Amino acid sequence: MAKRAGNFGEEASEEDKKKFSRDGLKKAISIFRFVKPYRVQYIIGFVFLILSTGTTMSFGLLIGQITSVIQGKSAYTLNQVTLFFVGVLIAQALFSFFRIYFFSQVSERAMADVRRAAYSKIITLPIPFFEQRRVGELTSRISADISQLQDVLTLTVAELFRQVGTLTIGTAIIFYVSWKLTLFMLATFPVIIVAAMFFGRFIRKLSKKAQDLLAQANIIVEETLQSVNVVKAFTNEKLEINRYGNALQLVVNTALHAARFRGIFVSFVIFALFGGIIGVVWYGGSLVISNEMPFADLLTFIVYTTFIGGSVAGMGDLYAQLQRTIGSSERILEILEEPSEVNAEEETPLFVPVHGRVQFNDVRFSYPSRPDVPVLKGISLDVAAGRKIALVGQSGAGKSTIVQLLMRYYPIGGGQITVDDRDLSSFNVTELRKNIAVVPQEVMLFGGTILENIQYGKPGASEAEVREAARKANALQFIDSFPEGLQTVVGERGVKLSGGQRQRIAIARAILKDPAILILDEATSSLDAESERLVQEALDVLMQNRTTIIIAHRLATIRKVDMIYVMREGQIAESGTHDELATQEDGIYANLVKLQFETIE
Repeated sequence: MAKRAGNFGEEASEEDKKKFSRDGLKKAISIFRFVKPYRVQYIIGFVFLILSTGTTMSFGLLIGQITSVIQGKSAYTLNQVTLFFVGVLIAQALFSFFRIYFFSQVSERAMADVRRAAYSKIITLPIPFFEQRRVGELTSRISADISQLQDVLTLTVAELFRQVGTLTIGTAIIFYVSWKLTLFMLATFPVIIVAAMFFGRFIRKLSKKAQDLLAQANIIVEETLQSVNVVKAFTNEKLEINRYGNALQLVVNTALHAARFRGIFVSFVIFALFGGIIGVVWYGGSLVISNEMPFADLLTFIVYTTFIGGSVAGMGDLYAQLQRTIGSSERILEILEEPSEVNAEEETPLFVPVHGRVQFNDVRFSYPSRPDVPVLKGISLDVAAGRKIALVGQSGAGKSTIVQLLMRYYPIGGGQITVDDRDLSSFNVTELRKNIAVVPQEVMLFGGTILENIQYGKPGASEAEVREAARKANALQFIDSFPEGLQTVVGERGVKLSGGQRQRIAIARAILKDPAILILDEATSSLDAESERLVQEALDVLMQNRTTIIIAHRLATIRKVDMIYVMREGQIAESGTHDELATQEDGIYANLVKLQFETIE
């Protein structure tokens, strides 16, 4: 997505860019739907913003009034005007406090909702989405892009309103004070507006590119921390530091390039505006000398001209911030608009247990990322409820793909898959997967306690249920040997446990889930002999009275299954029991048995 977003501007035509800008603005505005639940606080904040802006705009009139008092041309005394000025300042301070307080309430809560919505969407998206995105990119969206939106809600919108209010009210006041001077001052505005349009386009493009590059830098951090053992095993710490440093340098270079544009624009605006103020002072001074306007009015005009100049100068930076926000909102909405495979907000469907009969009828499939490469070429198999089958064959033959299709990770390209004679597509995804448990080769545990990891199979299970599942999985003995028992923290991805211990935790989790269909994906292939024995005993308990699909390379573990399917190049080349296949002369399975036997010898 980062690459696609980064190249978008280069590939789009001028007409597309205009449309993209309009659509981007609409998307940025649509993010404000998250503010709707807090609209009362937002309105209160705006009321205080209006009051704060109003008190600020009174300063020029008060300064003019003080000048009139000093010149003896006012009915008020200096003390009266000064006390009133102090009262306005106190009111201004109170209004500013409540403005910040209410806007902060809205922004913090609304952005928490955006983060929650983005995470909820990501976690409910189908597997193909994650194959096209990297984890670091997605975490960058939830962190950096949403933080950008938060700045806008807290500061930019309020400041934009303040600047527009200052510009509008200030212009009305100075027009009332002297229309001649006002027209003289406004002559510089068209130049600034043209400059804003010219610089804004470049600032937006560069800011979006900087956000994308930052996402790519975050991807490097995510990948290296996930694979830190590999980094250290190959002593590539320096390589990764340099890789991350180079990525950050690209971010810095792009951000500084954008900053140069912003700096040139702001400097130009300041020069043009305050140059205009000098011209106003010169022209206004000539009007005072010729008695066409009082000196107090000139002073008031200059104060409001300064306010207006500051507002227009600030708008350049606000405009750049809004451009960055449009880019951030586009990326977040790209995620929010992705179609989910699960609706996490609807009530969890009632658990409908299945018996476990699984049938594949002439199933064909190609991965979405490689549609021209067929992976399964007409697979047909029938597993009766409670029976055990094994899938064997070389890597890439399609064994894991069969399991992924049964889990409905991907839509099939042809044929039909049924469970209990019911088409797989007719199942609610949650309903289907509640009936299936997977014990993978590489067990991924969460960084919490052993209790939490086993409870993942049945959220809310009692400690007694967890202990019983751990006992059946041959895990209770090693769990009780730890000082904290079930409360032992397993560490990131379970690093504090051995491979065999992690496998038995995964088996306990599956036992607690009590599925009708069990999938064992090379569950004992990476274990030592003792661990394999303990895990195999636990698996034998787990497989009782369940439909079981075993993916195996080590053929000794599948001698007792009811049927073995030998796969080659996406097709079933042989099928039968171990004894039937092992005696076939020149058979694929017989050769595999012979090779493994010779290796053991």
